[in-house]
Amino acid sequence: MRTRPLALVATSALALALTACGTTSTDMADPTASPASATAEASTANAADVMFAQGMVPHHEQAIEMSDIILGKEGIMREVSALAKQIKDAQQPEIDTLEEWIDDWTNQHNDAGHMMDDDTMGGMNGRMSTAQLEELRDADGPAASRIFLEQMIIHHEGAIHMSRAHLAQGEHPGARDMSQSIIESQQAEIDIMRELLDQIRE
Repeated sequence: MRTRPLALVATSALALALTACGTTSTDMADPTASPASATAEASTANAADVMFAQGMVPHHEQAIEMSDIILGKEGIMREVSALAKQIKDAQQPEIDTLEEWIDDWTNQHNDAGHMMDDDTMGGMNGRMSTAQLEELRDADGPAASRIFLEQMIIHHEGAIHMSRAHLAQGEHPGARDMSQSIIESQQAEIDIMRELLDQIRE
């Protein structure tokens, strides 16, 4: 494997550390809002918003699981470990926000509390199978770096697909902002991961 300068990757990673999936519960809700305004905002959520939130929570949880696997290994490419930590740190706050929304929305919309599944999203959510996760767990350092990047690219592409589908039908302003953030930040991470894969394969 021939090593190339990683200045571009490092610069991109630093920028993403500040912005990737950077929507949190603080960003999504006005802490000074009155109960009446909070109820009004909840009422803007439709079934597509609920499905997006319920589908994205387990999707993010698996990304964190994959990141934990790679962070627990030795011999991992330094940039890959940094990316795994970045993904973990960015997506946990989003999970917290999504779960808060789910609680609020399902209380407001008793008919919108069903889970999003692969069929609902056209089978394009990018989640890894049990066998694929075991492949990542069983791999040694150098191979694990490659497998993680390959799998996370697919995983991110699934999140982007889900977010675009949500933007086509969702109505909740905060959820729509999160979808747009996911599209932009995870595409930027995909670009970095493809650069790293090119270096590993050379």
